[in-house]
Parts: sequence; structure tokens; C-alpha cells
Amino acid sequence: MNLPIRACLSVFAFFTVAISIAAQDISRPNIILMMADDMGMGDTSAYQDLTGNANKDQLHTPQMERLARMGIRFTDAHTPSSRCSPTRYGLLTGRYPWRNRLKHWVLFGSQGDPMIEADRPTIASLLKDHGYHTAMFGKWHVGLRFSRTDGSPAAGWEDADLSKPLHTSPIDHGFDFARFTSRSHLSSGPVIKDEKLTQLRGPGHIDGRFVVGSTGTKKGIVTSGPNAYVLEELGSRHSDNALSFMTNHVGSPGSQQSPFFLYYPTNSNHTPHTADVSIGGIPIVGAARAKDGNPTGARNDYIYQNDVALGRMIDWLEANDDPRNPGQKLIDNTLVIFTSDNGAEKNSDIATGPFRSNKASSFEGGHRVPFIAAWRAGRVGDGSANTPGQKNEALIGLQDVFATFAEIVGQSMPDYGSGQKGGEDSYSILEAMRDASAEARSLIMHHDHKEAGEDPAVAVLRIDSPVVGGKRFEGQWKLFFDPALLRQGKARPYMLYDLKTDQMEEANLIDRSDVKPLIEYISELAVLHRNAGGHRLAEMKLGPPIEFDFRSNDELDGAKARNARIAAKESSVRATISAEKGDRSLSNATFTSNFDGLGVSGGDANAVDGNEAILIRFNRNVVVEYASLLSISENSGGHYTIGDGAPLSIYCVNADIDEKDQSGVLSDLGVLKAGQTLRLDSRARFPSEHTGSWTLQSLSVREIK
Repeated sequence: MNLPIRACLSVFAFFTVAISIAAQDISRPNIILMMADDMGMGDTSAYQDLTGNANKDQLHTPQMERLARMGIRFTDAHTPSSRCSPTRYGLLTGRYPWRNRLKHWVLFGSQGDPMIEADRPTIASLLKDHGYHTAMFGKWHVGLRFSRTDGSPAAGWEDADLSKPLHTSPIDHGFDFARFTSRSHLSSGPVIKDEKLTQLRGPGHIDGRFVVGSTGTKKGIVTSGPNAYVLEELGSRHSDNALSFMTNHVGSPGSQQSPFFLYYPTNSNHTPHTADVSIGGIPIVGAARAKDGNPTGARNDYIYQNDVALGRMIDWLEANDDPRNPGQKLIDNTLVIFTSDNGAEKNSDIATGPFRSNKASSFEGGHRVPFIAAWRAGRVGDGSANTPGQKNEALIGLQDVFATFAEIVGQSMPDYGSGQKGGEDSYSILEAMRDASAEARSLIMHHDHKEAGEDPAVAVLRIDSPVVGGKRFEGQWKLFFDPALLRQGKARPYMLYDLKTDQMEEANLIDRSDVKPLIEYISELAVLHRNAGGHRLAEMKLGPPIEFDFRSNDELDGAKARNARIAAKESSVRATISAEKGDRSLSNATFTSNFDGLGVSGGDANAVDGNEAILIRFNRNVVVEYASLLSISENSGGHYTIGDGAPLSIYCVNADIDEKDQSGVLSDLGVLKAGQTLRLDSRARFPSEHTGSWTLQSLSVREIK
């Protein structure tokens, strides 16, 4: 076959590049994922062309600009929540964080269970399974469980002995090394003394499973030496630790032929703005400059600290040889990503760019963030800081990192239909990183909305130009739902915006008659994706919701608590329900059913209590949307398991708004195969937690066709 000369040259060029790349081990690139704290799109000059900030107002971040020129920046990137704890959960697991028990707000200290279940894959465990050496340095903030003096799990802060190894830590979630703080740098219990913010108590620095920044049972902060917890030194500590890890990795014969993964979630620029004097000899305090060259203040110093830390890593990658690819520098085959956990903490046109509101809001300013990536060998940019770089307007979310990393290492996504876990809400953006015209996803959800008045547990769904009833609704539609969607899986919309024409979200279109079919369509999608356990589960062939309501259920009231059966109306799905006390079957006991829900006779009340448990099986494969419990006592708990999954704690309380988010609605339980057991147990998972005293009100499932 004869090819035109131009075509021959193109083919030659293609194969030349292909051979060059093939000469490197690009199947497993090194990966650095750096995530700032509370940083909006307007906080970096890498997005100045989008935000329109004037030079006098715009902080100059030369290293972020450098990374953007080397690779690609996304202009429609979003965090799954507008607060730190839930976003970190979503990033690490590839799952919307409201599927966890925390429906809004953040974790405080060690209260409750860590957010990540024991058997849930993370981006770290995924990469570790593919031969990566993994490390994290910075802010963890997805929950820890401390230990008591006797080694048993602590209930919380007050009964923890910080001289004992942690019961759970990042080491349990795929990280080989971890040197971190439990929360933001306010987490150690700050007090005001002599008009200066000081830290008197707290874990301080944690190394792997060991608290190294505290004196032990009295929890006094270490104030001197290499483990001192000094707010103005956190940046240097984390940056130095990151560089030390990479240096030791490539310098050790035992690890240098393996790729590394560095997760680097910084404390900056979360308040208080306590920038380091310098990092690696580069001045920080007083060094931040606007694009016009003028000083910009303490907050921008703290943001600039992120820029300096990023630049140190890029410089190091450019200066050091790649032991896996002789003749190449490490920068060539390292994927570097920079992003933020939510929008800016201040309501500022400068910090949030041309978007409404800021951190903690479901308006765009709360969750639209910088996302910059570069990887020369993987065709994510050309690796040159002297070129303009690329820009992609595709809709992406931080939860998409899970599927992206899976595609990079050639790992198939889990088989959700068989009950496997991992990345249920994640879509790979690898092609979008390589091709500025590529799209990644069609819809995305966020939550947390501080403008919602007394109850901020609000969710939104964004979908672009859907076809509804044969009609295309052009636009970037964003529909807001009240707390019922997160708590009970029921969609009640109250605001609609078209970001295509109204990026400031000022014109609420909810009452416009011509968009009612669109609102109904998006509402149906919201319920499906909220209740079906993840985007990928929702894409399976599922039947309509089937609700088993156990309040005043005549079929079960008085039935023997062993192998009682109940059929769903107009469905072939049948539930078999039994009860146990401890490890014994309650064959002689009976179920009780009233307006409070299903309990078991005996114990202290007609509830599930006194070491009792309810066991539920189905005759078909189902997705369990939720189980609703009603607490009989002020605070009650227990644990549940679905199939052979890890046990998870039950929190059934009736207190303030934060705790109500945890009150008895067990959501997104996932796949329960025919014959497997959903076990709702009143026994506390750990001795330090509350035992249960509750009734089962209702249970919603969808049949897997």
C-alpha cells in the first residue's frame, strides 16, 4: 500500500514517539497527588484567565502556573463535598461521601468510627496492590480510632492513651508510610494564651500507628525537638518528609525499581494562617506577591506556601534520574496532580473567582476547585514549562481519581453486581487529561449547603444538556434538593440554575413551567443514584424501589422470630426474617410490630436490644437502599453487616443536628445476593460504644434483574 508522503511522515513521527515512550516503564508511573486545604480557583494565577482577577488582586503562584504549562488544567473540576472530611473520603474511595454516615459537616477528633470501612479499597490500596510504595504526609481528617491503656479501642479522646499504638490509622488503608496530623492544625485543642494561639493538648504529629507529638495519657503537646507541634513549622515538616520519602525510595536498591505514590494533603491554607518563615530555604512569610509585584498579606503567604512546596517537588523530579528508566529524569514518568479539598474559606470575589459563595456551600464557590495535572510520558501535556499548556472544560470530580488510577495501572473496576466494592461513583478522566476535547462524565453530585438555613444537609445534582422525552434541554443544569434526599432518599427539589447562562446562580428557575419535565427527570436520577449505592450500581438493570414497611405489619406481628417470611406488594421479591440473641436462634421468641417498627419480644422492651439481632435474607439479588431504625433510648447503637462485608457501627441518636445526620438511617448498603444475610445487631461493635435499643421501621431494596 502506498501512503502519501505527509501521511508517511505522520506515521513515522507517531512510531518515533511510541518507541520513545515504550522505552520507559509507563505502565506504572510515579504519582504525586497534592491537595491544598480551602483553596478556590481565584487563589492561583494559573486560573487568572478564567477568573478575570486584576493583577493587583491576583496572588502570583508561579509553580502552579508552571505545572499548568507542563500539562493540563481543568476548569470544571469539583470536590464531592464543600468541606474537608467528606471530600477526603470521596477522593480516597471514589465514592460520594454522603454514602457514609456523615451527611454533612466534618469529623471532630476521634468521635465515632473512621469514615473508611475496613474492607473498602482506597487509591492507596489499589496502587499498593500493583507494586507501588505508598506514603502520605499532611492532614488525614477521615477519622482515627485511638487505643486505651489496655490496648482496647478507645471511645474517643478522653479515654485514649496516646502512648499506645493507634487502633486504626492510614496504615490500615493502603499506606506503607504515614506522617500526619489527625485534622487541620486546630485539631489539638487550641487555647488563647497571652493573645497568641497555642497548642497545649492533642495528638500533634502521628507517625504510622504512633502518636509522636504528645506526652501520652495527659496528652500534652511536645514543644521541642523533631516532634514538636509548631503551627508555623507544619509546612516545612510535611514538605521535608515528602522529599525524604522520594529520596529514600529512589536511592534504595530494595525499592527503586518500584513506582511510588505520594499523597500530600497540606494543612495550608486552612485558618489560622500560620505560614512558615521559609521552606527549603525559600522565604514564605511576607514573600507572597500579587501579579503586579505588591505584597498581599498573611492569607496569601499561606497559599504561597503550597506553591513553594509544589515547586520543590517538581524541581526534585527534574533534577533526579529515574532508576527505572535510565537516561530519563523522574519528572518524565511521574504524574503530578494539584487540587484542593473545597473552595476558599472566605467569601471573596477574588478567592472564589466568578462563582457564588465559598467553603461549606453547594453553590459553585464551595466546590469548584483547581485541578492541574502533568505527565509527559503518559501524554498528559508535553512536560515543557515553556509552552502554553492545555485547558479542558470537561466536568470532573475528585472522586474520579480512583477510576483514573485504576485505568493507569490496568486494573478493572470491581464487579459491583457481585457485591465487590471500590469506586462506585468514579469515572476515569485519563482520556480527558490526554485530550483537551474529551469529556469525562455527564452528571455529578455534591452536598453541604450552609445557605440552607437551619438544616445544611443539602445535595445538588448537575447534568449537562440531557434529552428528556425526546427533547434536549441545552444547558448546565444544577438542581438543589432539601435534606430528605440525603437522609431518606426522597427528592424534594427547591432551586434550579442553568450554569451555562448563570454561573453566579442568581436566577432560580424552579417555578418555570417549561422545565418541569427536566426537574422530574433530574429528581428521578437523584433518587436512583442516591439510593442504588453508586453511579455504577445505578447503571445496572435495577427494578423499582421495593419498600418493606414493618410499622404495624400484620404479617410479622406475633410471628415466631425464626424464618418468618414477608412478601413485597406486587413483587416477586420475598424477605425471610429471623432473630438471634447472642449466638442463639430465638426460635421461641416472637416479633412485635407497632407504629414504632419491628422489635423482638423479650429484653428490656419490644425492641432489638439485650444482645438481640435481626437477620434478613432475600430470595433474589438486591441492592439495599436503606434501613430505617427508630431509637428507643436517647443514645443507642450496635453494628450491622451485609453479606460477608466488614461490620459497621450503628448510630441511633436523638440530639443536635450533627448527630441527627447519623440517626438511624443506614443508607447505601450495597448488594445483598440471594441467600446472603443483612444482620442488624444490637451489640456494640466495640465495648466503648453504645449498645442498641431500636426497632426496624422500614427497609428499601431494588431487585437486580
